Amino acid sequence: MAFYLRSQSPIKEFDESGALSAYMADAASPLQKQKLSPKAAKAKAARDLAYAETPDRRAKKADDQRRHRADPSGKGKDWDHEDQHWESPHRNRGNDGNGTKSESGKHYKTK
Repeated sequence: MAFYLRSQSPIKEFDESGALSAYMADAASPLQKQKLSPKAAKAKAARDLAYAETPDRRAKKADDQRRHRADPSGKGKDWDHEDQHWESPHRNRGNDGNGTKSESGKHYKTK
């Protein structure tokens, strides 16, 4: 039987003797989002960069930068393109609990 120690991050798994289990001993950093092989991580970085450099993404980034320069009150917040106001990143990322698929692509409102 294993128990979890929740007072530290990341959660560590200990066995009955109190020793750190082998399962968690080789766990990835809590900042690493995925466990990928070096080859897969390199390929993913290339795909992510190619996507970030598309004309559509560049336009969205430029729009975001314009909004932040024009309205300093949005510092530390994200622009909600559906409701047209500043929101905390946490609230904006999930599209108010509806997911992000319905707000992608052609539904993105820019100036």
